[in-house]
Amino acid sequence: MGRPGREPIIRALRAIRWYVGSIMGDNHYQRYVEHRRATHPGEPVMTEREYWKARHDGATVSARCC
Repeated sequence: MGRPGREPIIRALRAIRWYVGSIMGDNHYQRYVEHRRATHPGEPVMTEREYWKARHDGATVSARCC
């Protein structure tokens, strides 16, 4: 393991990285895929390229459809 007291700092840095990534949209596609697979099993899922193109073209693309 690391030095004592280092783990809380590492956890905080990971949380900050996750938060900034969420704001910047880094995990939007992953959330979309998880939602589609959970609520619409067996239905096609857009590729990441299709997802971002639809999102930037102004289509309503969300991690939540319902």
